[in-house]
Amino acid sequence: MNATPPVVIAHRGASAYLPEHSQAAKVLAHALGADFIEQDVILTQDDIPIVFHDLELNALTDVALRFPDRARPDGSWYAIDFTLAELRTLSIRERIDPASGRRTYPGRYAGTGVPFPIVTLDEELALVRALNRVRGRDAGVYTEVKSPAWHRAQGKDPSPIVIETLARHGYAGRGDNAYLQCFDDVELRRIRQSLGCDLKLVQLIGENAWAEAATDYDRLRTAEGLAAIAGYADGIGPPMTRIVGFDGAGEPVLVSSLCADAQGHGLAVHPFTFRADALPPGARDSDAVHEGLFGLARVDGLFTDFCDLTRAFIDHRHPRRSRA
Repeated sequence: MNATPPVVIAHRGASAYLPEHSQAAKVLAHALGADFIEQDVILTQDDIPIVFHDLELNALTDVALRFPDRARPDGSWYAIDFTLAELRTLSIRERIDPASGRRTYPGRYAGTGVPFPIVTLDEELALVRALNRVRGRDAGVYTEVKSPAWHRAQGKDPSPIVIETLARHGYAGRGDNAYLQCFDDVELRRIRQSLGCDLKLVQLIGENAWAEAATDYDRLRTAEGLAAIAGYADGIGPPMTRIVGFDGAGEPVLVSSLCADAQGHGLAVHPFTFRADALPPGARDSDAVHEGLFGLARVDGLFTDFCDLTRAFIDHRHPRRSRA
């Protein structure tokens, strides 16, 4: 294990237990001991940065009931077509498949009658600061600029707005308890070099088939690619399946040297995403996943839907860790 305990990154909040990116999920993540709380950020029609993962509203809100005539020709409702005031009338729900109406994670929160409003980045950053004060903690924020090229094609530029908002709340430099991440390598370079952002930056590394950006993720995983990343970023965020796999008995095995290679370039490694209700193929159980990532690969942190399980595993390995 690392001498310094790895960090628990609350993926969209405590999203295993409450709807993702709801304020309630963020408060619970803070209470469960997350070291960082994630914010995915997109823009509204009136250029307000909101904390929401998808560009479309279909899978995560009741928009089809509230605004049945506002879908685009592709059949989806896009947040960028709505003002903040309009978005405030919606309620976040557990993720569904819009085509079938089936819940993505059937065992998760199924409450009804409790509204979960969409929140702005301003509101979320203020919430984390307030929770830190009242609870005597220093949970950080971990913000993602979502689909910047798509936003620009729609006439919007989210990165400067996100950077300015973070700075207003005291997150401006590498010494601040914050990360800024993006899947788009061209945009992340722009954030560092042209926009002059001095926050800790993380290059998200997806799969080329996902079409998250025009970025060639296969190249970024090479020695040459990692060396290039180290020139503008402080860490990488790959899928955990690119680091650890599982043998026939469900035990963890390393499937690549990606983690060690990245750390050799001075990059932190924060893979995504641990879900106890959707384990990687072949994994015996949650402990096997955590053991593979923290014990074998020695990652520096983990995006997790289940903050409590990841927190408990790390604290068991680092019993002297001081926590409020």
